Amino acid sequence: MKEWTLFLDRDGVINDRIIGGYVQKWSEFVFLDGVLECLPILARKFNRIVIVTNQQGIAKGLMSVNDLNKVHAEMLDVINQHGGRIDQVYFCAEHERENPPCRKPNTGMAIQAKLDFPDIDFDRAIMVGDSITDIEFGIRMNMKTILIETKPDIDKVKLAAIQDKIDYSFPSLYLFAQHLNNIL
Repeated sequence: MKEWTLFLDRDGVINDRIIGGYVQKWSEFVFLDGVLECLPILARKFNRIVIVTNQQGIAKGLMSVNDLNKVHAEMLDVINQHGGRIDQVYFCAEHERENPPCRKPNTGMAIQAKLDFPDIDFDRAIMVGDSITDIEFGIRMNMKTILIETKPDIDKVKLAAIQDKIDYSFPSLYLFAQHLNNIL
């Protein structure tokens, strides 16, 4: 599995999603149960682990890029302290109405990851996310897709339309990590 790359969404996969809001500072960031325990397992199994996250709270003026970078620095520090590893964090700060190339489901963050890490092979990559746009992002790049079922406000009609393209669903990143050997 060491030739595989793991793409992770952030909110709803690594940390608690703030419904209708954004994690604007470190004190609002709460790791989901089991995440710190499973990231070391994933670090041993994957060549690359990257986070790809839409963060339009910046475009809305609710936080700055510097605020987001501080949250990510703290997050990475805690993950490293627990034996985990994230090789890079990519984010899209633009508003969804602008439909920028970097905003999932568009593939700009995946393309940037490939530029930064030329060894990434999207046929040997997994996208793990809690939203339809995460799954569509993975599909567009020919990745395996994993839906983490933590988003209570997911659009059930849109989900039904792509259900057959979701490779696996799990209630948490921790359970995905526990079943990884059965997936690959």
